Amino acid sequence: MGTDPQPEVREGLDGAQTDLERRFPIALGLYVLLGLLVWFTMGEDKVLVHGRPVEMRLVPLIVIGGLALRTVLARQADRIRRRSEVEQGGSNI
Repeated sequence: MGTDPQPEVREGLDGAQTDLERRFPIALGLYVLLGLLVWFTMGEDKVLVHGRPVEMRLVPLIVIGGLALRTVLARQADRIRRRSEVEQGGSNI
């Protein structure tokens, strides 16, 4: 039952692609869709944040933006890890 913790690698036309690389555009598209749903379904009411009035729809948009940023950073970290493994000759000691 020893599973490999490394992400699945599949060969594509442009070289090796991880599972994360293939799902990245879909994830960003879903974040955009969620953002649009929030923008068009929430009202323009205001809520106090640290004593300042802020549009209520901006709060979930900031959360969704943070999740999108985390996704982008995870993709970059995966690219850096894979590049360093290739430079080291692919040995995981």
